[in-house]
Amino acid sequence: MKNHFLKYTFLGLVVLMSPKIEAQNKAEKVDELSIYRATPLKTHDLIHTKLEVSFDYGKRYLYGKEWITLKPHFYETDSLKLDAKGMDFKEIAIIDGKKSIPLQYKYDNEELSIALNRKYKRTEKYTIFINYTAKPAELKSKAGESITNSNGLYFINPDGKGDKPTQIWTQGETEASSCWFPTIDKPNQKTTSEIAMTVEAKYTTLSNGKLASQKVNKDGTRTDTWKMEQPNAPYLFMMAVGDFKVYKDSYNGKEVSYYLEPKYAPYAKQIFYKTPDMMNFYSKMLGVEYPWA
Repeated sequence: MKNHFLKYTFLGLVVLMSPKIEAQNKAEKVDELSIYRATPLKTHDLIHTKLEVSFDYGKRYLYGKEWITLKPHFYETDSLKLDAKGMDFKEIAIIDGKKSIPLQYKYDNEELSIALNRKYKRTEKYTIFINYTAKPAELKSKAGESITNSNGLYFINPDGKGDKPTQIWTQGETEASSCWFPTIDKPNQKTTSEIAMTVEAKYTTLSNGKLASQKVNKDGTRTDTWKMEQPNAPYLFMMAVGDFKVYKDSYNGKEVSYYLEPKYAPYAKQIFYKTPDMMNFYSKMLGVEYPWA
């Protein structure tokens, strides 16, 4: 009798608790759905991004010229939307052979909507030219609030006061590269790149891929051009400018360089000496040789 009583009591508790458990499971499912992040819809494919940039330390501005090559992902289209946060535009055109055809556009301070000169099929590439000014230090959100943690490009001690080094560097993750150049700022996009930076000749630059050329200009500046021949996501685009000393190491015939502020330069090998060993370790563990330049 006692066993039957306990059995029915237990069954009764299960029945009473079932609606609560079911409600809890539903709530958990809703929570799971609320954090789901779908792959961004692809209307266009990025192919190549060419940038020519210079910097105004006083205003914290980047002056840029961009040639961005794309193609429709699947359906033919006569319009293009690019992510571009807090920028001014001087010219937007499509390159047609040796001609440059001005294009109509709309801009809401975060997204650039461009009307193309005609419909393009998915087998057709086209190149857009954009002359622009990026003002990352002045960025505002749609609500009008300052964006303080995702400006994309940062001027460090641009006035050169005190002992802090004067530098420029970028941080694109997750969608902050569009604070300094127009792009489709989604991680499922991939593009090759060419980035030419004009800086004071005393500074060292660093960017994606290999340093392809350096040109000394008559005004005391130098233009460094970096080329990345393998497609990579826009959030991985990077630039660094500053008084860096370069220590060159190697791994499997590839240059491995360490960029340091002058006071740390004598200790480059002690700080970074394990880097080639780590590249070797992961190449063997993953079964994929380190693929980048």
